[in-house]
Amino acid sequence: MKFIENKKTRFYIIAAVVVIGTLYLLFNSYGVVKYAKVKSELEDLNTRITQLEEENRKLESEIDSLKRNVPAKIEKIAREKYDMIRPNEKKIEFKPEE
Repeated sequence: MKFIENKKTRFYIIAAVVVIGTLYLLFNSYGVVKYAKVKSELEDLNTRITQLEEENRKLESEIDSLKRNVPAKIEKIAREKYDMIRPNEKKIEFKPEE
C-alpha cells in the first residue's frame, strides 16, 4: 500500500472518513437532527395534551353542574347561548364602534 504511505494522502483519507461518518451520524434516519426534531414535536404534543386535559376538566365540571340542575349555571347558559331573558327584563345590546 504505497498509496497510503504519503502523509498528506493519509490525512485526507482520514479527514474524509471522519467528515462522512459525522454527516452520517447527524443526518441518518436515527441521527441527531432527527432526534432534535422528534423531541420538539414530543414537547409540542405534551403541551397540547395538557391543554386538552384542562379543557376536558372544565367541560366535565360544566356537565356535572348541568346534571345537578344548578340554577345559576342553567340561567347563565340560557342567557348566553339562547339570548333568553327573565319576564319584565329588557335586553340591551351594544354595537361596537367602527
